[in-house]
Amino acid sequence: MASQSNAKSVHDFTVKDARGNDVNLADYKGKVLLIVNVASQCGLTNSNYIELNQLYEKYKGKGLEILAFPCNQFGAQEPGTNEQIVEFACTRFKAEFPIFDKVDVNGDNAAPLYKSLKSSKGGLFGDNIKWNFSKFLVDKDGNVVDRYAPTTSPLSIEKDIKKLLDA
Repeated sequence: MASQSNAKSVHDFTVKDARGNDVNLADYKGKVLLIVNVASQCGLTNSNYIELNQLYEKYKGKGLEILAFPCNQFGAQEPGTNEQIVEFACTRFKAEFPIFDKVDVNGDNAAPLYKSLKSSKGGLFGDNIKWNFSKFLVDKDGNVVDRYAPTTSPLSIEKDIKKLLDA
């Protein structure tokens, strides 16, 4: 949809969940979002999933949502089907946060949401996502507030999340 390329807010997008159903991100208005591109076979997988779970457990009742988007663009480290990815995250890591449809985050076929995220907060080396577990922090109004490198520990951004939850 052409309207999505001019979106000003994360809430302007509709994405697909892991089962292929449309999810309107406007449903998350009033919530602080941490949007992460995830992978099952990355060296960063264990620490990120464990810490994302800790954050979600601690703050989901206070208005935090973590939106996980599987991506196979980095070292082919997310090769499975959506069903296999959800099974992995929910069984191995007991993830309770939503896991969405596998997407591209870079290139011509990048998901419109990721094109918007990158244009609002370019990274250290330009707009492209560099690896699995890049993180975008979004305020309650759908504005991208910050972008964090793949190696940034989820727990290290807890203070930024708390600040937005208290706003």
